[in-house]
Amino acid sequence: MPRTPLWTAIETALTEDIAEGRYSSGDRLPSEAALAARFGVNRHTVRRALASLAEAGLVHSRRGAGVYVQHAATDYPIGRRVRFHRNLEAAGRLPAREIALLETRSADAAEARALELDAGDPVLICEGRSLADGQPIALFRSVFPQARLPGLAEALHEVSSVTAALARVGVPDYTRRSTRISARPATATQAVQLRIAEGAPLLRTVAVNADAQGRPVEFGTTWFAGDRVTLTLHDLDGEAP
Repeated sequence: MPRTPLWTAIETALTEDIAEGRYSSGDRLPSEAALAARFGVNRHTVRRALASLAEAGLVHSRRGAGVYVQHAATDYPIGRRVRFHRNLEAAGRLPAREIALLETRSADAAEARALELDAGDPVLICEGRSLADGQPIALFRSVFPQARLPGLAEALHEVSSVTAALARVGVPDYTRRSTRISARPATATQAVQLRIAEGAPLLRTVAVNADAQGRPVEFGTTWFAGDRVTLTLHDLDGEAP
């Protein structure tokens, strides 16, 4: 069985240090010499690990000053009201969403079941990428009941926020009915979009949001970069995670 390259093991260890808060955003990492001593390798091996971290967007180098943490993992609360923009702003990050796909098609069996529709009913699909301070942190796919939310496609064209778009079509508030969390390795396509290595860990959430009357308004799947987001569960009020 092939042995893991030393530089890859060092990259993994430093990624875990950042994700677990040992180094915060803006912190300077130990020098190459100090890291080489810590891991018992030469400086060339450390340099390769740091270059890979820089390619992933986790660190950046300042000429003559050292290597600094670009972004530490962001706490992302999962509760009865999950709001992307609000969560990122509360963590001191600048949120943004890029919509890559917005189309209407027939619901498949899983979508119809989650949204309490008949199989084949029309649904609006919205896919894209979520960013914090310009760094991609997640990919998302939201499925909405088309007939129940007329005008939503136009609203999403104008505002990237799902909360704001739903408010425009008569859903001023909604709550999380359920959330399922699992781990997945990043596919080649996901890795390119998130600027991470293929096979890197992703945290996948599959959730249903409902309006004040209890009717499902969104069936969403999100793939979070595992080293950039920490999901925190709170105030679930009996929800099934």
